Amino acid sequence: MASVTRTVFGDLPSGAGTVEKFQLQSDQLRVDIISWGCTITALEVKDRQGRASDVVLGFAELEGYLQKQPYFGAVVGRVANRIAKGTFTLDGKEYKVAINNGPNSLHGGVRGFDKVLWTPRVLSNGVEFSRVSPDGEEGYPGELKVWVTYTLDGGELMINYKAQTSQTTPINLTNHSYFNLAGQGSPHIYDHEVTIEADAFLPVDETLIPTGW
Repeated sequence: MASVTRTVFGDLPSGAGTVEKFQLQSDQLRVDIISWGCTITALEVKDRQGRASDVVLGFAELEGYLQKQPYFGAVVGRVANRIAKGTFTLDGKEYKVAINNGPNSLHGGVRGFDKVLWTPRVLSNGVEFSRVSPDGEEGYPGELKVWVTYTLDGGELMINYKAQTSQTTPINLTNHSYFNLAGQGSPHIYDHEVTIEADAFLPVDETLIPTGW
């Protein structure tokens, strides 16, 4: 059984709105999520000795998320990762989107989904965030309605993404958390080992665009 607690996290500049924090907690883990960018600010789990540690990187205050930072814990979109030279062709029409990472567009552009205030709805075991991305936002075609739902079931945190568009458009959503399994504040992650079960990998060029080879 999970509990959900709702509090104020901070106010945006110039009266642009109030950012709320939602804490989902079970007997196995606790996660804090704010309505600015649907961002996970903390994920506290117990290690094999039963000691609780926050294993994601984040900020204690809203100001950290409003400054330039590497998308800590946020939902990124409309398109996660890079679009080469900020250009794509869809149904025979060329679209140009905002360039914000060298020669490419990254994580939705200058003002992606991580840099907007979402509308929350509390659930019995989680929280649902929603927003409408207007036609033409950051250069993308079509109005896009988006829902991101976080639910907690025992030791399992689930993220569900749903989108509905008024016309054909690229959409690729993800969460951009950075993990340190030794707990936030630990020196580094250089002794962590990760195994990925895959038959192939996708090579990229010097700007991190897939080569197609």
